[in-house]
Amino acid sequence: MNATPAREGLLVAAPLALEAWALRRGDPRLRVVRAGVGPERARRTADRLARTPGAAVAVAGVAGALDRDLAAGDVVLATELVDGDDRTALAPSDGLRNALEARGMRCHQGPIAGSDHLVKGAEREALSNGGALAVDMESPWLAPAAEGRPLAVLRVILDGPDEEWLHPGTVRRGVRALRVLREAAPVLADWGACWEARSRTAAESNPIPAEEARANRARGRTPATED
Repeated sequence: MNATPAREGLLVAAPLALEAWALRRGDPRLRVVRAGVGPERARRTADRLARTPGAAVAVAGVAGALDRDLAAGDVVLATELVDGDDRTALAPSDGLRNALEARGMRCHQGPIAGSDHLVKGAEREALSNGGALAVDMESPWLAPAAEGRPLAVLRVILDGPDEEWLHPGTVRRGVRALRVLREAAPVLADWGACWEARSRTAAESNPIPAEEARANRARGRTPATED
């Protein structure tokens, strides 16, 4: 009997407990893992999730805007993750964007920068000049969790250049951002379900062990099939 790859839908990494709560409330289909705040916790979580079965991986939470055209509650889908001089391109996510906008969310696509600390002022402007739309403290370091699987990074704007973290409106903006994150959860779950269905179809046509398939994807190889 051929081994059947483990398929358990979408894995979602959320740094904060409140972000994880909002996502679980939004759609119980999601398997949400609290990643913790900052690069080191993100790296440890990515290492663990890279070995966890799942058809696709998403990173979801809040972020700071770098572009002044972004407002609290806007959604940013990453097209690229920026860690200093390192840049990791992500596959287009037009389907996700269309689904989010169909639910009334204001959605943008573009680079998301990573930082090991909260940024403000001139540092925020410098990241913006580098082309990033938003900044957070985990996404570039959580990305390796995908390990060759489809990856989406969805961040909801919490603050911006004109209303930074320690600002009288932080609580109000936080409530709004978490509400939008909860509303985005079913869209992420549907996206994951699509990838699970594709994974199932691929497994039925070429039922090689899941770990071997993942290793081949990570090396950029297409596994051969026996006649």
